[in-house]
Amino acid sequence: MRKFANVITAYSIMLLLIILVGIFQSWTIALTIFNYCMISAVMTMGANIQWGYAGLINFGIMGYTALGGLAVVLVSVSPVGEAWQVGGIGILICLGIIISMVFLINYILKKHKKSKKRSYLIAATIIIGLILLRVISAPAIENIEAIDPAKTGFLGGLGMPILFSWIVGALFAAGIAFVVGKVALGLRADYLAIATLLIAEIIVSIIKHEDWLARGVKNVIGLKRPVPYEIDLQTSSWFINLVEKLYSKKLELINSISEKQEVLNQLVISASSVYVKLCFAGLFLTVVIILLILTQKALYSPWGRKMRAIRDNEEAAGAMGKNVVKEHLLIFILGSAIVGLAGAMMVTNDGLFTPGSYRPMRYTFVIWVMVIVGGTGNNFGAILGGFVVWFLWVEAAPIALFLINIFTSHLPETNEIKIHLINSAPYFRFLMVGLGLLIIMRYRPKGILPEKIEIK
Repeated sequence: MRKFANVITAYSIMLLLIILVGIFQSWTIALTIFNYCMISAVMTMGANIQWGYAGLINFGIMGYTALGGLAVVLVSVSPVGEAWQVGGIGILICLGIIISMVFLINYILKKHKKSKKRSYLIAATIIIGLILLRVISAPAIENIEAIDPAKTGFLGGLGMPILFSWIVGALFAAGIAFVVGKVALGLRADYLAIATLLIAEIIVSIIKHEDWLARGVKNVIGLKRPVPYEIDLQTSSWFINLVEKLYSKKLELINSISEKQEVLNQLVISASSVYVKLCFAGLFLTVVIILLILTQKALYSPWGRKMRAIRDNEEAAGAMGKNVVKEHLLIFILGSAIVGLAGAMMVTNDGLFTPGSYRPMRYTFVIWVMVIVGGTGNNFGAILGGFVVWFLWVEAAPIALFLINIFTSHLPETNEIKIHLINSAPYFRFLMVGLGLLIIMRYRPKGILPEKIEIK
């Protein structure tokens, strides 16, 4: 237990802070923070696998998160029959052309040695393929997007259970990571970071502008849930009876029947929100625990020791017969897949898909701050970093507003400085996260829970 003392202490403090939010603000807010902390923790585990295990700098986390969200739409949304009728065949033909191009290029690479002829054949394949894609896709896309654009205007999905999309989101991210890794992993660390960030921007840009795929910036709302809806709980007799039993003592103090009913209705509404978030919390916590167990086993396995050897000295590892390129590709795919899983979890929690919200600040750089704060190479540290930074990100504004009201209490409500500070409270999150990062880097340069390697 002694070796886990720091872990237990850090997590206990974090849990206490969330409980205090529930007491002083609301349990709905506390559980919302908890759920997003766990989603962020999954993202940090993906980034930590890449950086902490293998030393790979992936600034493309935003793109893989978006792919996870896209998977939720493509899997769980019901198909739009009319859109498939007017343009579905064209899209399928285009997909077939893309697959054929990949196989043909791969065949050319294997069949022909490096030469001008091989380059010309590949170039011709790409040019012809792009022309065919343009000719076939343009009318198909136009017809699809014309189908009731206010509500649909896209092909829809497969209408499958939304939890299945979590697996698909991980597979989407893994597939793109394979392609990106084949191209970019030969780059030096700083160039790799730039390349992955640019590729992420391309992915998000495609999702935002291809309306036929997922409505683009018009967003997809009303996504299915793996848990009950609040409105359904509020009309369910078993849930109303449960709330009534839980708050029986409070309700007994009210004499008026109408007033008692009104209070009960408010309690049911509040309890339904808490119940739904507890259900999500159970799902997310299960994912985090499973990933933690798997990543811990991997960390202390022979494979984990091999990855750390490659991380610490690539040349020495290569001289010992380790395939550095192959292992880097594998770790890049695994980390990206976990990030894609987190992206699917987030969209499931939100109940909507908003491509315009994917920005590098929130879905790349803040995630990296989480990893640095928690401790690179330590799975417990990565999870803790997700909790700490996201807690600060959400609670910075309420804390700032509380402090502003205290320090400006002697000023009149019309005072310009007071008004300006109150209006600027939401931006204090950048200040608090920045100060937190500086403090951690000054006093705990290896993170709150630094890497500790034990031979097992």
